Amino acid sequence: MAISRSSETGEATEQVPPLSRVIVLDQELPEPLATQRVEIRRITIAPGYAAGLHIHNGPVFGSIETGSVVYQIEGEPETVLNPGDVFYEPEAVRIARFDAQENGVTFLGYFLLAEGTNAEVVFPEA
Repeated sequence: MAISRSSETGEATEQVPPLSRVIVLDQELPEPLATQRVEIRRITIAPGYAAGLHIHNGPVFGSIETGSVVYQIEGEPETVLNPGDVFYEPEAVRIARFDAQENGVTFLGYFLLAEGTNAEVVFPEA
């Protein structure tokens, strides 16, 4: 990163590079997955709505666009996800909470799908 001097104040200023790449999530899968396609959905959940206990038939990655959500894999601590945060919901794992907060939530969900598979979610009894 270059440093230059402001012509107005003479103070040093940092120049922002024209391109930046930052890894925000590097998630290993429990086993290799033959992904034939990726389905990306923009999902909006109303303020205060709790999605409930659920299980996906394939791995899901996501990124919060607006709002916030309480996210918890069963048996693990809960966390609050805000705009810019990313998450991973493993295949066949019980997601205990994905509860929109008072301002609701909109996120992008990336569903990795094997050939002949459609994204499915199951809502088991608690």
